[in-house]
Amino acid sequence: MTDDTPPEAPLTRTDNAGITTLTLNRPVAHNTLSIALLSSLQTQLDQIATDATTRVVIIAAQGKSFCAGHDVKEMRANPARQAHQALFDQCARMMLSIVNSPKPVIARVQGMATAAGCQLVASCDLAIASESSGFCTPGVNIGLFCSTPMVALSRNVPRKVAMEMLLTGNVMTPATAAQWGLINRVVADDVLIDETEALAAQIASKSSMTLATGKKAYYEQIDMSLADAYSHTGRVMAENMMAHDAIEGIDAFLEKRTPIWQDR
Repeated sequence: MTDDTPPEAPLTRTDNAGITTLTLNRPVAHNTLSIALLSSLQTQLDQIATDATTRVVIIAAQGKSFCAGHDVKEMRANPARQAHQALFDQCARMMLSIVNSPKPVIARVQGMATAAGCQLVASCDLAIASESSGFCTPGVNIGLFCSTPMVALSRNVPRKVAMEMLLTGNVMTPATAAQWGLINRVVADDVLIDETEALAAQIASKSSMTLATGKKAYYEQIDMSLADAYSHTGRVMAENMMAHDAIEGIDAFLEKRTPIWQDR
């Protein structure tokens, strides 16, 4: 295991057995997404996208909170509209980098995920949360509607569920979040790390080429019409069939042996 970033950094990175863990490291500030933290996340996501040693990414956090959204103190310190626009553009780019990454990304959620923190969870491909977690979009309570968090949230949960969260700012329990699809499942606090690592290790054992192909196709087809989605994914599967790992995987299945992936 290697730890590549000093502990005082807003984000730390740990690599182990193909799993890269990016840990939000502003516990005193409830891991709010400062400009520096957003920049660090972007840098790491850009690097990971082409890093063959990383097969799966976990986004985690230090402290009692997962992420309390944007750093409103930092935002008020620079009240210019251009600064606000630049911040939201920066955040949107980072969230899109999670979706567009060829590596599966798992949120490991302890504590509250608020506003853009809830957006971060919703942007990840998978999410496992502890029993002490919670989810909300409370911008309405301070006069700042959670419009950008709404984008990811509304693509994870039904419309009326999203609207209730957005209009009330109420906290959604992890059980309800799992029921409506914001997270995959809830686990006890003391097994959160182990459960997330186990899921990541299972995914990391697959061909990274196959994972990248499937993840990209999933997000491409999700907003297509039914006919267009079948047409597109049919082309993806036909191309996938020509790949080394598909040939190897099918042969291994027929021969009742473990496949040897070459990630191509």
